[in-house]
Amino acid sequence: MSNNSELWDLPDPFIIEHTAKPSEVDGYGHINNSVYVQWMDKCVWQHCESVGMSFQYCRDLGKGFAAIRHEIDYLQASYADDQVLIANWVTFNDQKLRAERQFQIIRAKGWTTLLRAKSNYVCTDLNSGRPCRMPEQFKSGFAVLNSVAEHLQLLKA
Repeated sequence: MSNNSELWDLPDPFIIEHTAKPSEVDGYGHINNSVYVQWMDKCVWQHCESVGMSFQYCRDLGKGFAAIRHEIDYLQASYADDQVLIANWVTFNDQKLRAERQFQIIRAKGWTTLLRAKSNYVCTDLNSGRPCRMPEQFKSGFAVLNSVAEHLQLLKA
């Protein structure tokens, strides 16, 4: 796995590896667009688990994040047996209700960026399905890393 900072749009990515499967290929012979969203979701959940926020933890807490918007730029096609690196960053957390993640997917062979995406989330009460205030665990577990915040500030300047 490569955490080479020159490959990634933002510093300190959380990265998972995946080998594209023949079952993920569509009628055009490349990985179906909807599969990329599944890869992003897999990366999010592994990231969540790495900070102690597993499915079970969220169910026990009765709170979770619900995706409300995805913006995806598909840049290159991916094919069966491609080794891909899927990265994400928490790029916004208002510490109240909303959070955002950015994603980048790179094909390991040639280090080509295949996709860039951004997803917006709302903290949700898992029992009622309604938006709710973010618990303290989500404020700290999904905090924007200082290195990412500084990088984003430099981009805005």
